[in-house]
Amino acid sequence: MLPRLDATYPALIFKASREVINHGGLAIARTLGRAGVPVYAIVEDRCTPLARSRYTTGAFVWDCWPNDARSFLQKMSAVAGVINRPAIVFPVDDLSAIYVAENAHLLADQFIIPHVPSQLPRQLSTKDEFYKLCAALGMPFAQSIKPLSYEDLEIFVATANFPVVIKATRQWNLLESTFSTKLIRSPRELLLIYNRLKTEMTGDFVVQEFIEGDDWITHGYYNKQKDSGVTFTGRKLRSYPIDAGSTAVGLAINNEALRQKTEFFLKAIGYSGIVDIDWRRDQRDGTYRILDCNPRIGQNFRMFESTAGVDVARAQHLDLSGRCIEVAPMTEYRLFTVETFYFKGFLRGLFKRSSNRPVAVKHPSPNSRESAWFSSDDLLPVFIMGVRFLGTLLERTFRHICRKIKG
Repeated sequence: MLPRLDATYPALIFKASREVINHGGLAIARTLGRAGVPVYAIVEDRCTPLARSRYTTGAFVWDCWPNDARSFLQKMSAVAGVINRPAIVFPVDDLSAIYVAENAHLLADQFIIPHVPSQLPRQLSTKDEFYKLCAALGMPFAQSIKPLSYEDLEIFVATANFPVVIKATRQWNLLESTFSTKLIRSPRELLLIYNRLKTEMTGDFVVQEFIEGDDWITHGYYNKQKDSGVTFTGRKLRSYPIDAGSTAVGLAINNEALRQKTEFFLKAIGYSGIVDIDWRRDQRDGTYRILDCNPRIGQNFRMFESTAGVDVARAQHLDLSGRCIEVAPMTEYRLFTVETFYFKGFLRGLFKRSSNRPVAVKHPSPNSRESAWFSSDDLLPVFIMGVRFLGTLLERTFRHICRKIKG
C-alpha cells in the first residue's frame, strides 16, 4: 500500500559528489515515482543510473559542482525555470544539504525546503564541531581528537587502544583523494598516514576510538514547527569498508530506547528535515554511542518503511505538500542489501572479520526484502550500474598492476 502523495508537487534530487554509482538518489526516484510524483534530478551525465530510471521525469546535467553561492543560486534558478513549479528538494549528501540550508532564504520562492537553522547542517557534518555539540548536550559519543601537530598524535598513540578510526573532518574532502573513513590497526599505520596527509595537504581529519559492539542506524523525518515526525531504527549487519563504512546489509528492528535517544537529540538542536544517524552499542556497558549524524537522506533509507507505506522520503513529501503523515508502526525485519557493496566485501573476504555479531530474528518475508539496485519494474539503471561498476573495477585493477610493475 502506498500513501497518497500530491503529484502537483514535484521532487528535485541532487548531490555535490561526482559519484555516479549512487543508489540513494535512485531510491528516492523510485519511492516517489511509484506514488505518482514527478521526479527531477541533477546528475553528472545523461548515462547515470538515476538519469535513466523510468521514474526520473527529467535530468539536469551539472558537469561540476558550483564553487560559490552565487553560481549555485544561478544554476538552481535555471532548474526551477524548467520545472516551472515549486519542487520539494532532496539533497543526498552533506555538502548539497549545507548549500541548501545556507541559501534557503534565497531559494524559498522557487523550492520547498524544511525550516532548519541555516548553520546546523554544516555543524552536524563537520566532525569536530559535531562532537563538541554532543558533549555540550551530554550525548554519549565515540571519543575523538583532531590532532593539530605530530606531537598531539604521539600523545594520543601512547594511550590509545587500537584499532582506531580516522575520518575526514568534512566528508566531501576525501583523505588522500580516496576515502573519508578508514580503520587503522596499528600506531605505525596511523603515524604513516598522518605524515602523508600533512605532506600532501589532503585535508583535515579526526581520530576516533573504535568501539566494539553492534552497529545501529536511525533514520527519520521531523518538523520542529509542528513537533511531528517519524523515526525508524535498525541494525547494520554488514558494512563496506568493514566496520567503518556504509551499509551493505541492514535489517529494520524496532528499538524504543534508541528511538527516544534520537528524538531527544534532534529536538534539543531544533532539527527539521530528513536525518540519518549512525550509532554503536558499546559492548563494555551497553551504551548507545553516536558516531555520525548526516543532515540529509541516507542511501539506505529504503531499509525502513511503516505499515502505511511511509518511508522518510514520502514523509517529507507528505508534510511539505501540506498532507498528514499517517501514524503507523514500523515494518520490522525488513532486509536491505546493497549488491555492489556486498559483492566487493565478499570478494575481499572482509565480512569474515566484521565486528558485528549475528542477529537472531525471524526470517524476513519475501515482500520485506529490498535491494538497492535490482528492481523488476526498473531494470535499465541496474544494467547501466553494472557496466560502469565493471569499468571502475577494471580501471582500479589496471592502476594497481601498474603500481606493482613500477615498484
